[in-house]
Amino acid sequence: MLVQRSSLLLCVWAGLLATCWAQRAEQLLAQNPCSSKTTCSDCIRTASCAWCFAPEFNGPRCFNPAMEGGTGGCDEAYIFNPDNQRSIDPMFNKELTRARGRMGMGMESSFYEESFSSSSTSFKGGSGYNMAGGGAAFGENLVQIKPQRVKMQLRMNQMQKMTFSYAQAQDYPVDLYYLMDLSRSMKNDKDKLSSLGSLLSSTMRNITSNFRIGFGSFVDKLVMPYVSTVPKNLISPCDGCAAPYGFKNQMSLSNDTNFFDKAVAGADVSGNLDAPEGGFDAIMQAIVCQREIGWREKARRLLVFSTDAGFHYAGDGKLGGIVQPNDGECHMENNSYTHSTIQDYPSISQINLKVKEHAINVIFAVTAEQISVYEQLSKHIQGSSSGILSEDSDNVVDLVREQYNKITSTVEMKHTSSDNVQLAYYSSCLGSKDNVIQTNKCDGLKVGDVVEFTAEITLKECPKDPSKWKETFTIYPVGMSESLTVELEMLCDCPCEHPGHHAYSDSPLVCSGQGTWACGVCVCGAGRFGKRCECSAQGGASLEQERGCRPANASSGPLCSNRGACICGVCECNKLDDPLKVISGPFCECDNFTCDMNKGKLCSGPENGECVCGKCSCKPGYTGPACQCLMDESPCRASNGKICSGHGKCVCGQCVCDVEEDRHYSGMYCEKSPALPGKCMDFQECVLCQVHKRGRLYNPDEPKECGKCDLQPVIEEGKIEVNETLYEHLCNFYDDDDCLYVFIYSYNGTEHLHIRAQKENVCPRKVFILGIVLGVIAAIVLVGLALLMLWKMVTTIHDRREFARFEKERMMAKWDTGENPIYKQATSTFKNPTYAGN
Repeated sequence: MLVQRSSLLLCVWAGLLATCWAQRAEQLLAQNPCSSKTTCSDCIRTASCAWCFAPEFNGPRCFNPAMEGGTGGCDEAYIFNPDNQRSIDPMFNKELTRARGRMGMGMESSFYEESFSSSSTSFKGGSGYNMAGGGAAFGENLVQIKPQRVKMQLRMNQMQKMTFSYAQAQDYPVDLYYLMDLSRSMKNDKDKLSSLGSLLSSTMRNITSNFRIGFGSFVDKLVMPYVSTVPKNLISPCDGCAAPYGFKNQMSLSNDTNFFDKAVAGADVSGNLDAPEGGFDAIMQAIVCQREIGWREKARRLLVFSTDAGFHYAGDGKLGGIVQPNDGECHMENNSYTHSTIQDYPSISQINLKVKEHAINVIFAVTAEQISVYEQLSKHIQGSSSGILSEDSDNVVDLVREQYNKITSTVEMKHTSSDNVQLAYYSSCLGSKDNVIQTNKCDGLKVGDVVEFTAEITLKECPKDPSKWKETFTIYPVGMSESLTVELEMLCDCPCEHPGHHAYSDSPLVCSGQGTWACGVCVCGAGRFGKRCECSAQGGASLEQERGCRPANASSGPLCSNRGACICGVCECNKLDDPLKVISGPFCECDNFTCDMNKGKLCSGPENGECVCGKCSCKPGYTGPACQCLMDESPCRASNGKICSGHGKCVCGQCVCDVEEDRHYSGMYCEKSPALPGKCMDFQECVLCQVHKRGRLYNPDEPKECGKCDLQPVIEEGKIEVNETLYEHLCNFYDDDDCLYVFIYSYNGTEHLHIRAQKENVCPRKVFILGIVLGVIAAIVLVGLALLMLWKMVTTIHDRREFARFEKERMMAKWDTGENPIYKQATSTFKNPTYAGN
């Protein structure tokens, strides 16, 4: 009896242990997204996963080497775990052209100019192309980006860094094409430009010895309602005007300044009807007609667009019956645009596309009335800028020089990759190497300055079409023809999944004749499944086959995690009503809807991460259980260059400050602490003297001297406020007159003191005691007089009312009086008979 009880107890404990082991195994599988992948291609598309294609292997073939001892129990010879690869051919890793002697350049330029002048007798037609050829040869040895070509192999969601450098070469060739509106209103501008041509050329030659200039003009389309089609107006639309036209290349790019002056002076103005002009037609032809205009391959290309009016764009051609869209091709014959009345105006996006394709910087030189429109336009055209042109264009030289300096002092990196590839740029620009921020743009550059960029390249997903698994794209500085070419090979499948590999077989002797053997597993045909494709969709599952529906080393426990049906040893997971919610995995242990949430979104939304097997798989640049945190620590970098000022940690893009026994830190960058002594007292006397001309250091006899003060504060109007991003400290103090003074001090990256002081101090208003006393007395007197007047007014009104009532009663009494008939008066009257009245 005792033996039976012991056996029963042992069985119970064994069952509990098996159940716990099975649950633990399921938990580990759920935490490991690799375990749910059943094919090699799915496995290597998951970051950090490796595939075992050994012929006889019972463990999970897709495993995480970091979690499972490096090999996962598989022979290393059968493990396929490709890494990102990057290689640079020395032929395409030429050094940057940082500096070049002006003397050498001058000799080569002189030789070039002699060759050019001897071969060019006309600047129209095909001569521009010959000039471009000479210029291209001259600039071929200039290198401004290093390396020039890189080969890469990338796995999905595994970031690869690549560093490249940029430096603007000295004496880099410049092609400037001046495209001018020659409608009637621009006549004065044309006359001024013809006299400034030599000055413009000499100014640009101070920048580069290899400079060429060209000239073109435009009016509008020769149809109504843009141009009057009356026959005489087609010959001369106004007094002294030439026949209207769409676009003319008056002079191809050349180094002959005198001819430029003649070409501008000889170009006649014309006229049109409506206010906007056909400038977009001219811009498109000036960009795409490379041979006719004479653009060189390696040169900084500037297109100066000068006008005093607006522009027509795609769709406006319908007003003139032109419905054919602009094709973005060159249509020039005899230096004139031939499709003005055939094709519509180009769109802004077409202009932007061609500008990027041909690396041209457009400078909009327009009048003050139009500058706001063209400033908005320049935001939509890459590498373009705008400036205000004076009424007669006499500032065109300064404008071009200013815009050129603005363009060349800035480098902005762009790329042409597909949506499957993500690039992020980091650089310290010209600052400290330790102060790297995420940016693709650096300003304040000079000739010879070398800027290093680090590109983080990530393959977000593999295209469905295998022919697109090889992609070539470029990383280029905006407005430059040079670029870094990246040849990318996407690692989206395994070699053992293709015929010819020793782990691939399509023999009928394998996989029950119902599939192919690839990478150690059977890829079954339609309607078949199982480890050897031995099961059909209509079959059931035996006790032996049920083992395939449980995790490894789990002899008991729920089949298919109680979220599916075990059919022929293979789990068929349940389908949910919501098609976006999917249960997956070999044991239905995974799903895409039970991950951590942030702000009501799984894994903080698809832009941050995705739910893979119950765990968030974060996109590059994000981390955290719900992918809610940015890995970039730049938002936590204080003005001293340290993360959280060195007194905290950056968590999810915000500083978490240290709390110590003797002090604690606070502020956006942990820059504040009650235990840290401030320096307000050290600076207040100097600020009081230098800014407000007061205090013990101020000497009226020598107002410019303030003792040993050498602060040089910046005086600001109005109320000043602290900018916490600059690590500033607010100071305020009162003087003997209770006046409040405010200033702010900070230290930049070089520990240089910077003080901003508020110009106006705040003083309390002075109290006028005598005025208050007199005011109180006056108020009492006025109140007394007011009360007397009020009393007098009340009594007067009362007396008048009483008198009126009395008068009324008296008047009424006259009507009511009468004589009593029995009444006799007490007076008796007698008459003397002897009285005769004398």
